[in-house]
Amino acid sequence: MYREQIKVLDCTIRDGGLINNHYFTDDFVRAVYQALSKSGIDYMEFGYRSSRELYPPKDYGAWKYCDDQKIREVIDGIESDIKISVMVDSYRVKEQEFAPADQSPVDMIRAATYVKYIDSAIDLINKCHDLGYETTCNIMAISKELEPDLVEALDQLAKTPVDVVYVVDSFGALYCEQIEYMVKLYQQHLPGKTIGIHCHNNQQLAFSNTIEGIIHNANYLDGSLFGIGRGPGNCCLELLIGFLKNPKFNLTPILKVIQDYMIPMRQEIEWGYIIPYFVTGILNEHPRFAIEQRQTEDKDKYAEFYEKMRLPQE
Repeated sequence: MYREQIKVLDCTIRDGGLINNHYFTDDFVRAVYQALSKSGIDYMEFGYRSSRELYPPKDYGAWKYCDDQKIREVIDGIESDIKISVMVDSYRVKEQEFAPADQSPVDMIRAATYVKYIDSAIDLINKCHDLGYETTCNIMAISKELEPDLVEALDQLAKTPVDVVYVVDSFGALYCEQIEYMVKLYQQHLPGKTIGIHCHNNQQLAFSNTIEGIIHNANYLDGSLFGIGRGPGNCCLELLIGFLKNPKFNLTPILKVIQDYMIPMRQEIEWGYIIPYFVTGILNEHPRFAIEQRQTEDKDKYAEFYEKMRLPQE
């Protein structure tokens, strides 16, 4: 599956940070940065650029905010060609300040939004583009959207300078036929734009659905080390690199950081395929219901959870 246009983005720190309120140590973030740099990965996403007004620093780690200075501290002294991205929830923007791209260690700003907030994403994309950043738009929870509403959002994005628009399976609810349909729908309404794919692993389909996106010419691919991410996690980066036949990729540094850091981490933080997340996936529901279940004494009462989830959710 070697294709020169394909770019791989690692979202270990950003998506993984949703598990522990972004309290990753500088040592771990630096180790991930070094490993990804040696592995030939194209982008590393450090976290969110979030508002301290909406997310008080007493409750979150540094990677909830991704200040330029903090990123510089971690990457200082490491030779690397990898590009750096941060994500911004466009509908939750308050006091974020963005330096011009040539004065920042960040190369790409990823605007995350829902269809109903697409105007906020467009405003953010225009602002960041004018500052010299690469930009993407990640429309979340598309499995819940009505197609006419999604198409209207795509048609609006087509008129912007956004570089990449992602098909995002937020609930891990989509199957390969739906991924094919969505990628082609995005291509139809976004002429000249690059399409990306970001899949969650509720039904153990994140890897295969990412491959389905590749087959239909989605060229920006998201993954995370050992699949780390909120709830069931994401497409495993190591699987993706093993599948892609680009000679620039080196799997060994990725496996080393997994064995040294992430295997021990998994003893303390839960992620990956677990039945409650499978249930939310097949029912096309937000994983928060499963997350809440896993924090109770009934966390392993799968049948009861399934019957409860089959009732209308508020």
